[in-house]
Amino acid sequence: MNRAQNGPLPAKLIPNLGLKHRNTFGFDASAELAYEITSPEQIPAVISDIAKQKLTWRVLGGGSNVILPESLSGATLLMNITGQEMIASDEVATYLAVGGGVNWHELVIWTLENDLPGLENLALIPGTVGAAPIQNIGAYGVEVADYIDSIEAFDAKEQAFVTLRKEACHFAYRDSYFKQNPHRFIVTQVVFKLPKIWQARIHYADLATQFFEGSNPSPEEIFLAACKIRTRKLPDPTVIGNAGSFFQNPIVPQEQFETLLKTHTDLVSYPDATGKRKLAAAWLVDQCGFKGQRMGDVGVYQNQALVLVNHGGGTAQDVLGLAKCIQDKVRAEFGVSLQIEPNIF
Repeated sequence: MNRAQNGPLPAKLIPNLGLKHRNTFGFDASAELAYEITSPEQIPAVISDIAKQKLTWRVLGGGSNVILPESLSGATLLMNITGQEMIASDEVATYLAVGGGVNWHELVIWTLENDLPGLENLALIPGTVGAAPIQNIGAYGVEVADYIDSIEAFDAKEQAFVTLRKEACHFAYRDSYFKQNPHRFIVTQVVFKLPKIWQARIHYADLATQFFEGSNPSPEEIFLAACKIRTRKLPDPTVIGNAGSFFQNPIVPQEQFETLLKTHTDLVSYPDATGKRKLAAAWLVDQCGFKGQRMGDVGVYQNQALVLVNHGGGTAQDVLGLAKCIQDKVRAEFGVSLQIEPNIF
């Protein structure tokens, strides 16, 4: 994570690298050229080399939010920048700088072990720290954007490192400035602002039911509750391939919500900060009869309709075919479009 005084070693170049164990769907995939990035300083030379060869490129972290084809042409940058350290503190917060390749769940554990609560609602979300702000990961009423101070990234367009304050990141529901500008930024470090006066955030229904009304659980108790819920609802990718939540919860105007409610009185939804209504994608998929169904080697998880799974032998084409069937049925039944959450490479 820190700048090397005498310059870093060049990024390791690996041709025809198998990626089956670097994507949680477990798809058989390979990268034509893979660069292992362990230091930010390696990136300018790698991007320059890629530009000279006129190659397409992408960044791959933990592979938990991607759909990989059988062959990835061009260059794949493996984000392996590690390290975390407390860099500043004031009367309000502690500032924590974390490398883009750090495992997200391991970071959450580390913060609790070091008495730095705030991220506990986001426990057990797979992936890396560098990918977290791109997707603006969220769970149980909390988004990672709530705790970000700034982000360091390499801007491939400007050929320079940039530091973006939180306001410049344009965070929204499962969205960010980085996601809106694909193939431009490589996130190398995230600086978190963790408040010294901590408050439990258990208003989200699934989490609230884990505690007695009026209780004031500790960060560790919230962490364990979040892990319990995710373990019960979501399959372990080491057992059955998946990318977690496959569809975003669609946000619709209040008028459309009220119209749907007339014919679907048990419609599950949540209020949105903009005055619109966020519908539960899992409920929509379940109502269309897909929960637990299988299409060849892929299917919909039996315990959570929002999760598409690879039963073994499935491909990107298979899972995208199933996704289209689901999208078409939901659109026909509810007039609502479901957006795929994972990145399609």
